[in-house]
Amino acid sequence: MKLKVKITGPKVHDVGYRVFLLKNAMNLALPGLSTYNWEENGQQEVIALVEGDEARIAPFLQTIEKNKPELAEVSKVTSEPYDGDVGRTIEVAMLCSFVQLDKAIPLLMKIQENTAMIPQISEDIKAVRKNTDTIPQVLEEIKGMREDIQPGYGMHFRQVQSDVRAIKERLGMQ
Repeated sequence: MKLKVKITGPKVHDVGYRVFLLKNAMNLALPGLSTYNWEENGQQEVIALVEGDEARIAPFLQTIEKNKPELAEVSKVTSEPYDGDVGRTIEVAMLCSFVQLDKAIPLLMKIQENTAMIPQISEDIKAVRKNTDTIPQVLEEIKGMREDIQPGYGMHFRQVQSDVRAIKERLGMQ
């Protein structure tokens, strides 16, 4: 038995749909599976060509009609008889591995690039910590200075008050 399964929706590409289909086909030991992304009338589609006996294809269809990858947005799942060639499931497994590696390698390179900066960031953090370790000591010094200034400040303030009173008296202000 061969079927062409079409999964249509606003978001069925780049959400792991082909890996999802492969996993379900392998769980049911389906010998034939080919998958590819397609776009029709502005809608994303994932096409799965499936080959196997009906006892395996029926539960495969039930599973993919009821379940989907977490980030997928599916409008409908349809199937129709198919009489063309269907690749072997193992070929899809290899293709999916390569596709996933192709997506992962740039991300891994970016992670590697970013982690190369970690030693410098670590040194910067140590420098900041070293400077912040002196904060309690500086605060104590400031408190001491303030205590040293306050007695003098009080004397100066009283002198300023006395001078202001004297000026007011001379001007005839009370």
